[in-house]
Amino acid sequence: MGVPELPRASHSLTYRSGKRSVLENGSQAGEGPPALQFLMNLAADLARGPVDLPCFPNVVIRIRDALRDPKTSAEETLKLVGAEPRLAARLIQTANSVAFNPAGTPVTELRTAITRLGHKLVEGAAMSFAVQQMKDEPTLRFISKELTALWNKSLGVASISQVVARRTKVRPEEAFLTGLLHGIGHLYIIAHAAGEPSALRLDLECAETIASWHPSIGKAVLENWRVGEAMAMSVGDQLDYTRKSHREPDLTDILIVSIVLAEALGQTPGEAVEMGEVSSFQHIGFTQEDCMTTLKHAEYQLGSLHDALGC
Repeated sequence: MGVPELPRASHSLTYRSGKRSVLENGSQAGEGPPALQFLMNLAADLARGPVDLPCFPNVVIRIRDALRDPKTSAEETLKLVGAEPRLAARLIQTANSVAFNPAGTPVTELRTAITRLGHKLVEGAAMSFAVQQMKDEPTLRFISKELTALWNKSLGVASISQVVARRTKVRPEEAFLTGLLHGIGHLYIIAHAAGEPSALRLDLECAETIASWHPSIGKAVLENWRVGEAMAMSVGDQLDYTRKSHREPDLTDILIVSIVLAEALGQTPGEAVEMGEVSSFQHIGFTQEDCMTTLKHAEYQLGSLHDALGC
């Protein structure tokens, strides 16, 4: 696995020379501001693998790997999830949420909940459980507010992605998980920065720094986790608002539209969404009316999603 494709900026990483990362201005890894050094080292670590998220629960890693293995039986999945009662309870609650139970048919058994949700959504519930556990770790407690804000935003993007996907041929459950994981690079950065000196932590809290790096870092994390090319590519390209495509609307289009719409959640009713030059709106065929309808639908189901998957 190569070095993650990083954002082009005044100090962006462009190629490797031996074991050293070379910057476009000619400087070497280890030079420059502490935050830049940290991010470059993080990228190099990702290239070597495996990906390590601090305080990430082992049960979630086992579930993630099992769900990606076609040889894993339904009974094995049930046994893995059932071994963690708090996660099992969260799955049942998710299966009963408005987003995944529009008919209002209650689920009380874990087996039925897993069947209703499917592997993608079981993985999403496991990820939300992992973020909750990370928040409770003493070493990460001081970034708990950042973790909560990131996860709440991810829930909004996921909810909208599920709705938008119904206008395309992309499976809604795949779009939901992509939305839920679109900020995994952000999570990876702040979790690892938690172990760095306080001055670096403050530097990395700058929204602009993380915003420019997290999609590429997130793509590398998901490639390492073998989630599938489409999902990893979408996360990596989530800020490519002017992308051009002659194909049918895809997962990247859905994610871009959903990220923009998520910014409009909670805005004054009737206020127009800033679609601007975001080509994915046109590619999917979204109008201002479609935006309003999608936001209303997403807001309707977000309450139950927060109860089930919030942290």
